[in-house]
Parts: sequence; C-alpha cells; structure tokens
Amino acid sequence: MEKGIRISFFGSSLVSAYWNGAATYYRGIIRGLHELGYEVTFYEPDAYGRQSHRDIPDPEWARVVVYKPTVEGVDSALEEGRNADLLIKASGVGVFDEYLEKAVPAARRPGALAAFWDVDAPATLERMNKRKADYFRPLVGEYDLVFTYGGGPRVVEDYLALGAKECRPVYNALDPETHYPVQAAEKFTADLGFLGNRMPDRESRVWEFFFRAASELPEKRFILGGSGWDDITVPNVRRLGHVYTSEHNAFNSTCLAVLNINRESMARYGFSPPTRVFEAAGAGACIITDRWEGIERFLEPGSEVLVAGDGREVAEILKGLTPERAAGIGRSAFRRVASEHTYEARAREVDSILCGLVGN
Repeated sequence: MEKGIRISFFGSSLVSAYWNGAATYYRGIIRGLHELGYEVTFYEPDAYGRQSHRDIPDPEWARVVVYKPTVEGVDSALEEGRNADLLIKASGVGVFDEYLEKAVPAARRPGALAAFWDVDAPATLERMNKRKADYFRPLVGEYDLVFTYGGGPRVVEDYLALGAKECRPVYNALDPETHYPVQAAEKFTADLGFLGNRMPDRESRVWEFFFRAASELPEKRFILGGSGWDDITVPNVRRLGHVYTSEHNAFNSTCLAVLNINRESMARYGFSPPTRVFEAAGAGACIITDRWEGIERFLEPGSEVLVAGDGREVAEILKGLTPERAAGIGRSAFRRVASEHTYEARAREVDSILCGLVGN
C-alpha cells in the first residue's frame, strides 16, 4: 500500500499487558508498520484497570486514544477513526465487542478497507461452528480481510468456509529491542517457571502440565506468574501474581527452563505459538512446551525447544535437564527466532498482504 496510509486499530490495549496477553503482539506489529511508513491510531477502552497497570507510556510509533467504556465512548472513537484508510477491529477488546464488530465495516469511508484481526481464532471459529445463529457469522464477509494471530491451514479453511474474502495468519514473533537476555534475578530463581493468567480455556492444561510436574518433583522449585492464581497453594510452587512485561526478560533469563502451555482451542488447531514463546526464546530461555501441530515451523524440537505430551513428561525432562543443556537449547532458540521470527519480518508480511489487496 502507499506509505503514509492511516490505520485506525480498535483493540484491547496497546499500553497495558494487564489481563491482556495480546499487548506484546500489538506492539510488535504496529511498531513494525510504523517503521514502514504507516500511521496508526490505537483505540482502546478504559476498562479492567488496564490504564492503572500500564507497562509503557504512549509510544512514539502510534497514537493512543483511550475512550470511555460506554456506547457514547465507542461511537466517539468510531466517528474519529472512520476517516482512516484501513479500519481494524481486533477480537477480545473486552467491552462492546459485538457492537464494534458490526459497526467497523459500516463505518469505513468510500475507498477504505476494513479488517478483522482475530487474536484467538480457534476459539472464535469453534464458537461460530457450534452456534449457527452466532452474530458474527454474517459479519465475516463484511470485512475485506481477516488476519489471525495464528492457527495455520485449518483456521484459514474454516474462515473461508464462513465467507471470509481472504484470511491470512500473522504469527507472533520477537521484538529484539524489547526481549533479550539479561542478568539473572534472584527472585526468579527456579527449575521451572510459567507465566500465564488463569483462563478457563487453559486452566485444566496448567494443572496437567505445570502443577502435576510440580507434584511429581517435590525437590524442584517452581514459580508461577500471572493473575488469578491467588487461591492455589502447592508446597513447591511460589506464586508471583502479575509480572509486568518489564520483568519478563529477567524471568526468562533466570529460570532453568520456562514452560509454554497453549490454550485448549489453540492446541487443537495447532500453528498457534503464543507471544511468550518468542519472548522467552529472545531472552535465551530453555523452553518446554506442550505438544501441538506445526511447532517445527518455529522451533526445532529437541535442539531449540523441548516438547512434552503431559505433566509426567515435563517432570521427566526436568529430571535430566542440566544447566549446560538448558543454556545450549536457549542459545539455539535465540538464534532461530532472531533470524527468522521478528516483528520486523511480520510487519513486512502485513505490508505485502495489504499491497496485494489494493492491487486487486
């Protein structure tokens, strides 16, 4: 697309990662687009205490508009944002999602484009496939394009079957200026660390992969970061509560290994590496992940990442994991993501997709 294009992006939050796992993804993509000449305004609601838990100030590479979580607040943001060349509605804003998803395609001015950016496509698709009267089914074809946070071929096929004009996955990646190896921090010393908020679609898998491993290895030290776990007590698991993104590098650089656990729907679809996989790899961490289809597209099992089918296998990996082997795997993962999986590269993909769309 012609550089200088204006984008109005309606999402959960750009400035706060509090109950907002997509923050790093938004930041990486939008910063990369800015460097390619795009002008992005990010519209986010003042909701869930995110503004009082900011991780970053308003960035130089995007304009941030915080609107009141009311119909009037949404309408005001839409009225301002409709003048852009591309309007993007992300899934999971958290307030007035249905309202926005109906309003954004209708708000675009003549000649402008509207895109839906699904940051949890497996869950969205499963919901629509189960509910034939789902409000979003007739809206899919109203958008010029659907971007997804991941999901691979199955997500693309499902969205096209539901009437999407085009569907393109844009995977998570590394921002090497934000996530990188740092000095170890004593408070994050552990044999295994896991960062993740307590979510219904993931909780049973956390119990299996994390807490089961902890119960089988009472002599090992485990740390758990994220919101919602306050009532869980396991003798060798230390709860940290919310860990700000500014501390993620220290967390990932300190633990002997860090655990990735996909949400249930993402694990079923595969090809959905969460942001924290790339954050951890960027910090040189030794990652243990649950098994999901497509992982080798991002990291090579055995040499760049360790893969477990359940909590027992996580425990077995930890039993034999030496600091030397963990460091070697971490170095290999760092080299892979730094060379192949950066947000700079993802932004170029988005630019290429948009140029092709305009060309058609």
